[in-house]
Order: sequence, then C-alpha cells, then structure tokens
Amino acid sequence: MLKDELSVSVAITGASGVQYGLSLVRCLLDVNINVHLMVSSAALDVMSIEVDPATPKDITAFREYLYQLYPNSQDRLLFYTDRQWTSLVASGSGGPKSMVVCPCSAGTLSAIACGASNNLIERAADVILKERRQLILVPREMPLSTIHLEHMLKLSNMGAVIMPASPGFYHKPLSVQEMIDFVVARVLDHLGVSHDLVTAWG
Repeated sequence: MLKDELSVSVAITGASGVQYGLSLVRCLLDVNINVHLMVSSAALDVMSIEVDPATPKDITAFREYLYQLYPNSQDRLLFYTDRQWTSLVASGSGGPKSMVVCPCSAGTLSAIACGASNNLIERAADVILKERRQLILVPREMPLSTIHLEHMLKLSNMGAVIMPASPGFYHKPLSVQEMIDFVVARVLDHLGVSHDLVTAWG
C-alpha cells in the first residue's frame, strides 16, 4: 500500500494536452512521490492522437503500457479503473491529501463543480473537496464560455486551485517540451515538490 504522506492523486482526462499529465506523473515518480493514477477513456483517445498511435484503448493493457512508459515504477504507481469504488481515493478516510486533474476537460470541470461523482475521477475530486484537501485543476480550453467560468469560480470558492495550461515565455522556451515543463513546474510548486524544470523568476 502506498504511503499517503508521500502520495499524490493524478487524473488525466480527455482534454487536449495529455502531455502535461504524463510529464507530471514522470516528475513525481522521479522524486519518489507515489502516484494514484486515474485515466479517462477519452484521455486514451487523445493520447493516441497527440502522443502515441499505439496507445492501448483497453484499460488493462494501458496499465502495462504505463509500466513500460515509466520503468521500475510498479511499486510507486497505483493505477485505478473508472469504476474502482473500493479504492483509497474514493473515500475520505484514506488516500492522498492532494489531487491534480491534468489536463481537466470542460466536462470533468462541470462534473466536479456539480458533485456528479459518476466515475472515480469525479468521486476522488469530490472527496478532496469535502475533506478540505488540495485540489488543483489544469483546464485546457479556449475560448472559455460563461458556463466554464462559472464552474471555475464555484470551484475556486470551494478552495480548488484553477491553473489553466498557459505556458509563459519569459524563459524563452526552445521546444514544446519546455513549454510543457513550464506548466508542470507551476503545478509542482503548488504541491511543494522541488524540481529543476524551470528557473525561478528573478
């Protein structure tokens, strides 16, 4: 069983920018943070378009794919299916104290804001909110509708941190990965996890 004090829940949903979530998981594993990972079926579709056409669509096969993507991580990467209601992240009596939804689709944003809990990602976020723990949402959508903005304001008022995937350019990125690193670095900053992805301002 993973130790809660060294764990973070990460959910990757079906918005464009799954690279942000994958990079975040890699960074956490690299500094020996245990990861409770949830991946939506829509995210698998996006991965096959944006990352690797060979991304398995079967959730069980995808778990093995992850262990190849992150070698030697089996003991620190706990993967959940979307109906795994008995998992640690589904209950306020256990699980990590922090959760990041990265990227966060508009649909997931809406469901979390409304407390829908139709799948494990939504339930895990609901648990984080009700237990007054740390929830970071990384939406990747533009333009934002009034509905999106209202959901973000509602969640911000509940204590969630809304961190749009908006890379900065003052560090003069030379690659797509460096722009991804900028966003992941800001997430790690909020989690209190040290990194060397981007030089601190000043």
